[in-house]
Amino acid sequence: MSPRPAAHAAPTTCSAFSSRLGEPIAGTAPTATAWLAVEQPGPWGARALTESRLDPQLGAELGRRAEGTGVRIALIRRVGHHAPADADAPRRVLMASTIPGRTVLRAMTVHDPRELLDLDFAALGSGQLEAGDPHPDPALLICTNSKRDQCCAVFGRALARDVADLREVPGELELWETDHLGGHRFAPTALVLPTGYLYGRVDAATALLAVERAAKGAISLDNCRGRSTWSRRGQAADLALRGELALHDADAVEIVDEQETAPDRWTVFARAQGETYRVEVHQQIPAEARPESCGKAFGNPPAQHVVSITRPAEM
Repeated sequence: MSPRPAAHAAPTTCSAFSSRLGEPIAGTAPTATAWLAVEQPGPWGARALTESRLDPQLGAELGRRAEGTGVRIALIRRVGHHAPADADAPRRVLMASTIPGRTVLRAMTVHDPRELLDLDFAALGSGQLEAGDPHPDPALLICTNSKRDQCCAVFGRALARDVADLREVPGELELWETDHLGGHRFAPTALVLPTGYLYGRVDAATALLAVERAAKGAISLDNCRGRSTWSRRGQAADLALRGELALHDADAVEIVDEQETAPDRWTVFARAQGETYRVEVHQQIPAEARPESCGKAFGNPPAQHVVSITRPAEM
């Protein structure tokens, strides 16, 4: 197989700005205690749940039912399958709980997407998954939605093709394109299920390492944005504590409390190795503006900075 030309985007894209400014990616993942990934081949609009070949009224109702439950809905399609599919074709559905101790991935096939209205979204968001069958292998979702962001289209699609060409992981990796993972400026972005750890600025080797670790119940810290289970500051604390203690088991860290001590100053309490650690996280507004997404006005998205970790003996 001849090598594929490297993907390129203009230096004015959101990801180019973010990279040049050295914007940190820890603590930038979307928040969700559970993910519902629904196969929807064909083109997607910017708001894919209601702007695709999926019935928009059904998409809107699914979105409404997910509100306030901790469930985030993602549309997925096989790599390169952007042509419309038969409306009656069966669809793959993945359901994942990202909560430590209840981390699980289940899968099922539906012949009519209206069957998804039978799901208990509140139960799914709290880690009580009963629908479908247990899926022992991890899933990798790569954001590729061109209507959402140019960088995701260019770099995300290239990454998905590269992973499809190069993957050498145990088991049957569920590899999908997905419609939106947030943080376009960190493209290409990817999500590993069931743990809910997200990654940014990744190449195929980094993505496959994350999947290989996930297959063993562990995570990779390389280019990690955070675990969707936690708040943005909790994500930053989790990753910092893992780096400090060299913890790679997927459920080795649990965020148990957060306290705002001053404006944009937080104390995060994290449980690890049977003890509770105190992590100080400051949210800082960068001095130089940048676009959060291609085509949008420049802004100053806040960044999470861990300033200290206090061990239990020092508390």
